[in-house]
Amino acid sequence: MPVQVRWADLDPNFHLRHSIYYDWAAMCRIEFLHKHGLTTEKMMKLQFGPILFREEAIFKKEIKLGDSVTIDLELLKSRKDYSRWSFQHTIRKNNDTSAIVIVDGAWLDTVKRKLAVPPMEAVNLFEQMPRGSNFQSLD
Repeated sequence: MPVQVRWADLDPNFHLRHSIYYDWAAMCRIEFLHKHGLTTEKMMKLQFGPILFREEAIFKKEIKLGDSVTIDLELLKSRKDYSRWSFQHTIRKNNDTSAIVIVDGAWLDTVKRKLAVPPMEAVNLFEQMPRGSNFQSLD
């Protein structure tokens, strides 16, 4: 997905603030879920939602105002039931890798406040998700 660098995204060195990379990764994940029908409203109705355990960014090249930026999403690891997973986001400027954001997460039952196996809506969506070239099963 394309993203736009805004003036407010810059730090005093006039390049992208580190926290914006994480914001963009979260936006990309939620957009992917929404685009495939797993909206926040549906998650609220089904009483489950995603939870992160770890989020890590590897910065390779700076991004500045005016750069053409895209971000993608790949499934790096998951259990067969998709109850635990890792995503990788590659952030590119002008088609060159600028940063990689990796997140490890799971699904939370929002009533019991415990980790849970996701409903079929999430399973079906994860089965359609692009896999990383080094995809690993966690089972």
